[in-house]
Amino acid sequence: MAYADPACADCPATVRACASNEAGVRGPGFCPSKIDPDTQARARARYDDPEMARMAREAALVESEGYCQWTRVQEVVEFAKRMGWHKIGIATCIGLLDLSNVLAGILRSHGLEVISVACKNGSIPKEAMGLTDSQKIHPGGFEAACNPIAQAELLNAHGSEFNVVMGLCVGHDSLFFKHATAPTTVLVTKDRVLGHNPVAALQLADSYYSHLYGPLKPPAKRRGRP
Repeated sequence: MAYADPACADCPATVRACASNEAGVRGPGFCPSKIDPDTQARARARYDDPEMARMAREAALVESEGYCQWTRVQEVVEFAKRMGWHKIGIATCIGLLDLSNVLAGILRSHGLEVISVACKNGSIPKEAMGLTDSQKIHPGGFEAACNPIAQAELLNAHGSEFNVVMGLCVGHDSLFFKHATAPTTVLVTKDRVLGHNPVAALQLADSYYSHLYGPLKPPAKRRGRP
């Protein structure tokens, strides 16, 4: 069967050939090494850029040195310090300001400078974004729209060298990533239902969260491509 696009998500657990440098031999037909080697080669060449090479190297060292020992908070600190970044931007949900304050304190304790911007900055009414009163979370009063573009632009303007996202909503985070100029990582991923632990929905997709599947749900044992 011929495939047009890479589909690593469908790779069987018994294969994962890229991890052992055997993708060309054991990789499925939808393996990126077989589908689009030209794009892979172009991407590989970008590591020749000294900045990209340094980021990749330091990220790999943080992974190996802290493997199963460092929390993600510590990894953020270590990566920033190893890269020589001193000014850290926090793009935070207003609902996570208390936790962002804790993060800022941790970063400052390592000699790092912190800039932080909450999602509701600018106090833009949701009506300005095209919502009606009935479409608000709490109709009948003022509700500020999230303003991720301003979060990104403010961090850009004030010299952030490395951004940390704290719980921005789906879509709002996308707008932030699109407009931020500094490298960005995510510390907290918003999921109000699961205590900001969205992976739980995937782990329980065959039981408590089976309703997440649409009408084309595949059999439990046959989710991958043929």
